[in-house]
Amino acid sequence: MTISVGDKIPRVDLGIMTADGPGVTSSDDIFKGRKVALFGVPGAFTRTCSSRHLPGFINKAGALKAKGIDAIVCLAVNDPLVMHAWGESQNAGGKIEMVGDGALNFTRAAGLEYDLSAKCYGLRCRRFSMIVEDGVVKVLHLEDGGFGETSAERLLEDL
Repeated sequence: MTISVGDKIPRVDLGIMTADGPGVTSSDDIFKGRKVALFGVPGAFTRTCSSRHLPGFINKAGALKAKGIDAIVCLAVNDPLVMHAWGESQNAGGKIEMVGDGALNFTRAAGLEYDLSAKCYGLRCRRFSMIVEDGVVKVLHLEDGGFGETSAERLLEDL
């Protein structure tokens, strides 16, 4: 079952980069007591993700934070090293928290798996965006193909 507005974010472990290298954090630590713009993409360094989705959130980070967002989190089915490298290549530092869901912990628990095995990509995360307040989904957008519904601009409209 796909996560819905009003649902609590599932408690799972996720990969992050720390000062000491790759690490693990809890989804509770990411969302507790904060208003977060969370967006998920099928994979780091992929075409639409790198040309439109992540850059949109980087460009609109100030506007989102001015509307009350405490943090912007990007999640993809990659390890924290890849997510960190992707964030660096896109100049996301200080604007976007790059989170790896390489084990699909969040993706599966939220019902957002997308099977791209026919293209040799394997299981990925469906493209989504949401606003989460203190661990509860307040706004949710899912793509049904193409790109636009899950953009930073769309979340700004919701705020």
